[in-house]
Amino acid sequence: MKIGIFGGSFNPPHKMHKKIALELIKNGYVDQVIYVPTGNKYNKKDLIDAKDRLEMLKIMTRNNENLSVSDYELKNTLTYTYQTLDYFQSIYPNDEIYFICGTDNLKELTTWNHYKHILNNYKIVVIERDNDNVEDIIKSLNSKNIIIGKIDSRNISSTKIRNNLKENQDFFDLDDEVISYIKEKNLYN
Repeated sequence: MKIGIFGGSFNPPHKMHKKIALELIKNGYVDQVIYVPTGNKYNKKDLIDAKDRLEMLKIMTRNNENLSVSDYELKNTLTYTYQTLDYFQSIYPNDEIYFICGTDNLKELTTWNHYKHILNNYKIVVIERDNDNVEDIIKSLNSKNIIIGKIDSRNISSTKIRNNLKENQDFFDLDDEVISYIKEKNLYN
């Protein structure tokens, strides 16, 4: 089985996060996607508590048997991507582990801890973002383990969504149940 590990802050998780996973499954890149939200140690502006981000992901993936959510990075101190991928490989030793990321992350990969370990041991499914030239990025990394996920995606920014939530407008990029959770918990105000 091909298991995609989709990491990120998911602050908040939006419809494109879900669509990317479902499209990757539909098009045979992976068979299953596990969302792994970053823990609270991740130094990012306006990051709400990891437990809320985890709960919103659970709400968003409900009723999708090929989508699941892991709290692995929430239970640990600062966790690096290579450690997360190694963890899932240990849990699923007979399966292939794929790392799902956007070109924005792929461009920064050489700054990550043990990035060569990631490139040598795991497949990376990259989703084009912001009109990046993905072929040039892949060529610069010189790895045969990078696959371009050809899916119909559009750029949706969690930052833009958070700003719109603060102004009480534009909820169409979020699942209705996620919106209800945000309102109930009074998040992003």
